[in-house]
Amino acid sequence: MRQITPNMKEREHGHITTALLLAAGTGSRLHPLTDAAPKCLTEVNGSTLIERFIHALQCNGIKRLVVVVGHLGSHIKQYLDGLESDLEIDYISNPEFRNSNNIYSLWLARATINEPFLLAECDLVFDPDLLQPMMTPDRIAVSQRLPWMNGSVVSLDQTDKVSSIRPHGYQPGKAALFKTVNLYSFSLATWRTITTRLQQHIDAKQLSDYYETVLTELIDESRVSLEAVFFDETRWYEVDTLPDLRAAEKMFLGNMTQATAVKS
Repeated sequence: MRQITPNMKEREHGHITTALLLAAGTGSRLHPLTDAAPKCLTEVNGSTLIERFIHALQCNGIKRLVVVVGHLGSHIKQYLDGLESDLEIDYISNPEFRNSNNIYSLWLARATINEPFLLAECDLVFDPDLLQPMMTPDRIAVSQRLPWMNGSVVSLDQTDKVSSIRPHGYQPGKAALFKTVNLYSFSLATWRTITTRLQQHIDAKQLSDYYETVLTELIDESRVSLEAVFFDETRWYEVDTLPDLRAAEKMFLGNMTQATAVKS
């Protein structure tokens, strides 16, 4: 695949041309589909999650993709080697994928990424045009909460900046909260702040933490500032379980965009 390195102008001005995809987990909640294939190779209406993601990246000017692999990582490499794409694709191996959480996968990327980038998890399906506002650094994709959504939520101030992150989800009696989509964009300065805090957690052997714990700390300390980008809750889905997969297929049925990455 074509090798592309972000130039100095891109680094200085924060133009995002790099994406980091965390794809090391076992995807146990999608058993039995993930017994013989990694989660990102799960198909939604005939197209894999990672193929859809790459299509969205290509539609939005991304030139480089870094993938953190673990569970059946060789399957991901073989699959991506069989796609025609202009992306430069690099891999990071997470040898502790069975004994760690996504904080460790993100920490592993500290030496590989030295530019503004988009951070994503491998279980998302969404319309590609939703990604366009995320090409500006220091943003977080959020959505109105629907009953199927679980996981981290955020509260926003009057300027749509994140005022707090709650990694453990909605708490009754609290102010209106928005669901995180698990898509972030970071400037180089923000990334350096994050990696310093990630290192502290890893040094303390807190490998079972989520990276949202680090973001929570840094936002509470006003060391990181993220602006919300609102995703239409009817145009994205997070595929964690078999019922999620069926719901995602229903949501995107008849609304499939053919990926420009084609199997060779």
